Amino acid sequence: MKSKRVLLWALALGLIWVAPVTAGENVEAAEEYETDSETGLIKAPGFDTVKNNCTVCHSARLVTNRGYTRAVWLEQIRWMQDTQGLWEFAPEVEEEILDYLETYYPPR
Repeated sequence: MKSKRVLLWALALGLIWVAPVTAGENVEAAEEYETDSETGLIKAPGFDTVKNNCTVCHSARLVTNRGYTRAVWLEQIRWMQDTQGLWEFAPEVEEEILDYLETYYPPR
């Protein structure tokens, strides 16, 4: 468990670089949307919710440089809530965030 925590901290601090993720298998869906010049996030449904909740504490690069399954994205949210002071989301907000991340930032 400690090694997982160290890896997560290294990723969060940018000590480990991961190649930027594109929309992966959902490239067709992503192509119909532009990329936000400020954050690098895909401006698709859920963009505003992700931007307003995820970039308050960290750079959007922590999203755009990753590619996780929905379950791992949820695990990341829970880790931030348990250890980093991230607030609890209303269920519909959490679902919107997870839908966006799963669709536009899936595993490579």
